[in-house]
Parts: sequence; structure tokens; C-alpha cells
Amino acid sequence: MTEITGLLLAAGYGTRLRPWTNSWPKCLMPIQGKALLEYWLDSLQGLASFTEIYVNTHYLAEKVNSFLDRASFQNTVKRLHEKKLLGTAGTIKKNHEFLRNKRVLLAHADNLCICDFRDFIDFHFNRRPPDTVMTMMTFQTSHPQNCGIVDCRQDGVVQQFYEKSSEAHGNTANAAVYLLEPEIIDWIHSKQGVSDFSTEVIPKFLNRIATWNNHDILLDIGSQEALSAAQNLIGDPWPIIADDWQKAFETLPIYGEVKWHGHRKQPQP
Repeated sequence: MTEITGLLLAAGYGTRLRPWTNSWPKCLMPIQGKALLEYWLDSLQGLASFTEIYVNTHYLAEKVNSFLDRASFQNTVKRLHEKKLLGTAGTIKKNHEFLRNKRVLLAHADNLCICDFRDFIDFHFNRRPPDTVMTMMTFQTSHPQNCGIVDCRQDGVVQQFYEKSSEAHGNTANAAVYLLEPEIIDWIHSKQGVSDFSTEVIPKFLNRIATWNNHDILLDIGSQEALSAAQNLIGDPWPIIADDWQKAFETLPIYGEVKWHGHRKQPQP
């Protein structure tokens, strides 16, 4: 069996979503009545490959911890608290002891990502080009200036990477979801001062990064408009666990505000 350790990054401030994130973390924003982070955990917990899943916390950590205290997560999800934000690669560096010698799925869990994770994993283990040590999930974006854009060889291996460039480099974007071989984890651990994955790690592994395209849903919900749009993206509603946490969640002002904002009628012309 292919064993994978999940590392979900959920510690950020979500500043572009203020004032909604003044009192509620971005990673727990409601989407069709279900917390964003729960979509990630539902997707990964349903796969036999995942032997353990870590979630890093920082901003409003007590609220994320309350969410993770739910019975459905207690046996499989562990927390990695950061007193100060360490950066994507910095989190890996600090927690090398938990991640060394393991294949790691690294993901920015404050994005909405719906896809065939089984195929993503199968591609990494069985179909990615030889001599690659990472598989990067990609997607097609209509806003390339806001994304990391990849330029790939014919076999889909990344040969150039442009992080939020104002110049035109195509529309194939980095989804900030990766499957990493242990070599990547060890390289980060060995480098002093490395904290950002996009700008400090990816450029060092050009021509060794495979790509897998997400044809379903990848959306940065970093603005109120994007979070509102997300309410109508998912076709069939995902099951919601009607436990005490969910019942309390549904009474919060943010729950009603996001739901109303996402379904408000547009004015007639």
C-alpha cells in the first residue's frame, strides 16, 4: 500500500476576507453549510493511503482546535501549533522529525479543492515521469497575474515557474497541492532560512516536478466575492455531520452572513 502523510496548512489570517475573518478563521468558512477544512479532511480520510494527517494552526487556533476535537477527527488528525507563522517550507522544516522518510501531501487548506485525489495519488506513484521528486497539482486560471504560473515540457514536467508575474506566461497555474518525495523534505531541513515553498523550494527543483491537472474545482476563497461564488460551485451537496459542533456552527453570525451573501439576488438591469 502507498502510505502518505498529509500536511494541511490552515494557520493563515485570511486578511482579504476581513471583516469575516476578524473573528472566524478562513479555513473554517462555510461552503454549502460545511466548513472548508472539513472538505479536505473528508477527501483524505476516505483514502487508505493516508496513515496520518497533520493540520498546522496559528490564527484563531482555539476555534480550529474546537473543530478538530470532533469525534470524526480525533483518531486521525494531529495539530501542529505555530506561535508565529513559519511559512510553508518553514512548517516542514520545524516538523522534520514527523515528516522525515515519508511521502507527504502538502496542501494550502484554505483553498477549495475538489478533485479525484485517488487519481492524483496513482499518477504520482505509478505514472509520473522518471527522475521527478514532486507532483504539483495544476489548474487552468482566468486570473494568471494572481497565481504561480508553470511552463511545462511536453511530458508535463515544470521547466519554468513564474510567481504572480504581471507578464503573460500562460494560464496553467500552481494549485498549491503537492505530493513530495522524502528528498524534498530532507532538502528543506538542510537549508538555513528557507521558509517559502513557492519562491525558495520550487525554483530549486525545476525539471524534477511532475504536474497533474485538476479538471474539477480549485478556488482561492480569499475574497468575499470568491467565497460567495464557491457556494454554488459544488454540485451534489456533501454530507454534513449533525454533531454539537455543527449545530453551534449554524448559529454563528458568519454562517448566516456567508450563506446570504452567496445566494443574494442580483439587481435587475
